[in-house]
Formats: sequence, C-alpha cells, structure tokens
Amino acid sequence: MNYKFSKFLKLVLSGIIVFVIGSILYKILNMDIGPNDIQKYVTSFGKLAPFVYIIMFALVPLTLFPDSILAIGGGIIFGLYKGYIYTLIGALIGSSLSFYISRKLGRSFVKKITKEKLDYIEEMINSKGFFVILLLRLIPLFPFDVISYGAGLTNIKYRDFIFATIVGTIPGILVFTNIGAQSVDIGSNSFYLSIMALILLILSSIVLKNKFINTQKK
Repeated sequence: MNYKFSKFLKLVLSGIIVFVIGSILYKILNMDIGPNDIQKYVTSFGKLAPFVYIIMFALVPLTLFPDSILAIGGGIIFGLYKGYIYTLIGALIGSSLSFYISRKLGRSFVKKITKEKLDYIEEMINSKGFFVILLLRLIPLFPFDVISYGAGLTNIKYRDFIFATIVGTIPGILVFTNIGAQSVDIGSNSFYLSIMALILLILSSIVLKNKFINTQKK
C-alpha cells in the first residue's frame, strides 16, 4: 500500500512539474517581447515569482527568447541584487541545459533549434576551451544560447564551461538587470548611469568581437 501510494505521489508530482514547466514554456513562446509584460506575468505568482522567473530563464535556450529582455524584466521585478542572483541562477541552469542537450542529442538536433552554423564556434572552443568561452560570454553580441549549444558539441569539460560562464556573464547580467532596476526611476542620475553602462558594454563588445574575429582569421 505504501509503495503504491509513493509511486502515485511521484507520478502526481511529476505531472505537476511537467504542467508548470509546460505552462511557462508556452507563455514564453507567446509572450510579447517587453520587460513590462514579463513583470506582469512573473509578479502574478506572488511569493513564487523568483522560482517562476528562474524557470523562465532556464527555459530560454528552448525558445531563444532574448536573454537581455528577460534580464531587464528581472531587474524591474526584483531590483539589482536579487535580480542579478536570480538571473545568474537561471542563466547557469539554461546554459547547462543547452550544453547537455548538445552532448546527448548531437549536432543535427541542435541545428534544428538554433538554425545557426555552429562549426566556427566548435573550432574556437576546441582549440582554446575555457578562454574562448570566457571571452565569448564577455561579448553580449555573441548569442548566449548558441555558444552553450556549440560548447556541448566540443571536448571542453563541463567544469571549465560553467566556470567561464559564471565569470564571463558578470558584466552583462549586471548591466541589464541594473537598467531594469533603475527604469522605475527614469530621469534620475542612476538611470542615466545605467544607460551609460549599457553603451559602454555595447562599445566594448564591438571592439572585443572585432579583435576576436580578426585573431581567429590569422
């Protein structure tokens, strides 16, 4: 009797988890692209809002929804510090999901999801591993999820991949969550500073990307 009840309970819990994840995934796919839309949806869950937000970010690789828009929404909802922490957790789960999807299901399946050519990313990561992942994470102009999928097709160790992701995403996550956090007070000095930080991040990314591409061509 206890065994049957335990089995039934596991089945029910699994069903609930699948339903929750499926509902959130459906919402992401059908959501208008805007931080305010994200705010309304996430805050509707009350105390469960952080959990829902983290799941949303973790599922981004399956939808290729813009990470930056979601991060800005996180800053609006939770503020800079909590927004950064929740976004980082979601980003790490999402990047790990992409990495292992590539490892388990292979190149043909991944290409159907990303619709991108991953060969050049694979070659770069295979040659320099940790350093390349770190550099690519520091350049928001390179698609976050495509990098994760590409890394899964290489020989890089997961430990190196996730550590490079943690360090490399610090500037980008901070900048985008800060914009969200400061957008509640448009016109303040802190808001203009957040915009300046975004401009600096984009300009730095352009310079790094050009240097990186030129280096790879040599």
